[in-house]
Amino acid sequence: MEKRTDIITAAERVFDENGFHSVGVDTILAPSGASTRTLYKHFGSRDGLVTAVLEKRHLAFMARLEDWQAADDPIGFLFDTQEQWMVEHGARGCMLLRAYSEYAGANEAIAALVQQQKREFREEIGRRVEVCIGSADTELTNQVWLLFEGATAAASVFDGDPIRSARRAALDLVAVAKERLK
Repeated sequence: MEKRTDIITAAERVFDENGFHSVGVDTILAPSGASTRTLYKHFGSRDGLVTAVLEKRHLAFMARLEDWQAADDPIGFLFDTQEQWMVEHGARGCMLLRAYSEYAGANEAIAALVQQQKREFREEIGRRVEVCIGSADTELTNQVWLLFEGATAAASVFDGDPIRSARRAALDLVAVAKERLK
């Protein structure tokens, strides 16, 4: 099982830095020292490895968000987590969305996985919105989600501070929603 984990961890770095289709299997496996045979033994195919990497990445980010109930500001905590994640992993945009753009139309299972992961993330934001304003609000959830996703993309090409700007905008939206519900 350790070799499987080593392959996923190494492949995650390679995919994050180079994309998915632009690198060959030898390049993907080189950092882990695994053979092509080992890749197929553990993942069935290259796309099986991509799926495992995307699952690991999504679960790792979602795990970072688990402590939000203890935060004074559940929406602010979301953006704080995003900022810390980018310090640790770099600001290259969302790996899941990059995978979707490369695999949509080419591998529907991978595209569907990313769509499911993004739905789960948006639902997580919805739970935070409900806590902040006292009721569910699909429109506000979508707005915060779009700010988050947009800041993730903008951070990859912009030298400013899009995450902090998105955080302030999200908190402003939450404040307006709270006022509206009074």
